[in-house]
Amino acid sequence: MSTAGAVPKTVMQRFLDGVEKVGNMVPHPVIIFLILIAGVIALSAVLGIFGTSVTFERINPDTHELESATTSIRSLLNTDGIRFMYVSLIPNFMSFTAVGLMIAAMIGAGVAEESGLVTALIRKLVIVSPRWALTYILAFVGIIASVAADAGYLVLIPLAGIAYLAVGRHPLAGLALGFAAVAGAFTVNMLIKPLDAVLVEFTNDAAHLVDANRSIGLASNIWFSIASVLFLTGVIAFVSDRMIEPRLGTYVPDEDAERANEGAALSASESRGLRFASFGLIGLVIVFCLLTLPGGAPLRNAETGELIGNSPFMNGLIALIMLVFLVSGWCYGIGAGTLRTLTEVITAVEKSIRNLGGTIFLFFVLSQFVAYFTYTNMGTVMALSLSSALQAANIGALPLLLGFIIVVAIIDLLLTGAIAKWAIFAPVFVPLLMKLGVEPEAVLAAYRVGDSPMNAITPLNAYFALIVGFAQKYDRSAGVGTIVSLMLPYVIWMFVLWTLLFAVWKMVGLPWGL
Repeated sequence: MSTAGAVPKTVMQRFLDGVEKVGNMVPHPVIIFLILIAGVIALSAVLGIFGTSVTFERINPDTHELESATTSIRSLLNTDGIRFMYVSLIPNFMSFTAVGLMIAAMIGAGVAEESGLVTALIRKLVIVSPRWALTYILAFVGIIASVAADAGYLVLIPLAGIAYLAVGRHPLAGLALGFAAVAGAFTVNMLIKPLDAVLVEFTNDAAHLVDANRSIGLASNIWFSIASVLFLTGVIAFVSDRMIEPRLGTYVPDEDAERANEGAALSASESRGLRFASFGLIGLVIVFCLLTLPGGAPLRNAETGELIGNSPFMNGLIALIMLVFLVSGWCYGIGAGTLRTLTEVITAVEKSIRNLGGTIFLFFVLSQFVAYFTYTNMGTVMALSLSSALQAANIGALPLLLGFIIVVAIIDLLLTGAIAKWAIFAPVFVPLLMKLGVEPEAVLAAYRVGDSPMNAITPLNAYFALIVGFAQKYDRSAGVGTIVSLMLPYVIWMFVLWTLLFAVWKMVGLPWGL
């Protein structure tokens, strides 16, 4: 990476440099996942021969009834496995939602970037915000971005890198900050989001196994979530300012990047473009108010009428984000004179999509690995084996909760889907801990803590490879090791301190939510 000035490094910085060096010695991410695919195929065949299996109780996601099930390791080298690999090649890729989300987001982001809106907004943010506050603002917005599902990965993280570059700070530190905020605190927010509805529903199904009258609501973790957002904002900002940036040193941009960021003041055309963008945004807001606010509006839940939670509006937020960038970007282009015609807008979209070729190919290979790993049931068997061991430990309620957080974190390295893991863990741990006097709200809060930080370090995160691509825009030598070494301090500090916050919250007896 481009740095200037030699500063004595701490033991931790030298350790992270070693992690980066070793990590960057590994092959291209596509080759890594091809090797992992081969490993999954071979291991599934071996475990299949030995008949490895586990019996457990789970909540049926369709009927919400408790059912007994046996999960066995499925070989990919028997007749069924070979048939699956052959016929599922295209379905695996088509069902990989990260691809669609990425393309949709880039349609709007491409227009906003090509018109100059992104650069103007970042410079405006730099002008109006104190330098010290930029880290906290980006960390806070990154955590809140989870309300838009995975869109934060595609929008906030690259913007954080641009923002850091605009103020003369290392853009890799900005990327790391954004990734830590978006991925490492994904399960908490100050707002109710679609994920909460599913997690609460599974929690209630599990609680009814002990007490048919015991249920929790969508806001059952809201106080703990709000406190976690503010707490993690401080943790992420502290790690960024005190650990990540000092290690990276001073960034020396190339001449093009340096010229692009010269001058903090906005020109007359840029200011006019921002005014036009605000007009377009206001118009879009009015349209969506008409689609959401009236009773029976098309973007409300058709059955319950709710807007926040499980509703078309929340489930399709990626469309709103795409339109926000698309409309405001085009309006900015008209005002600033950078994108005047529809043809120019289409050209900007084509340019942004064209740059995704390598990422789409990587996602194609990654989608096969995820599908094969899921097919074999190895992740499920491992999760159930660890949970059974924790059940048999016969320890107190708080140690069991803390052990549960650790088990969830370990499993998150292999199974990144929050809903899939909770469908397995909820019927095991919610009843068990309720019998020990622990409220289901506390168990769900513990799950949120365990499920988030590891998202920032597992290569099985669908967007991990994309972050590597973002980093290579500023440092061509950046690789997997670069991202791992950047994210390790965040993961360690967030996991330890957030777990400590949970323990203190539980011991003091603070309310988890409404």
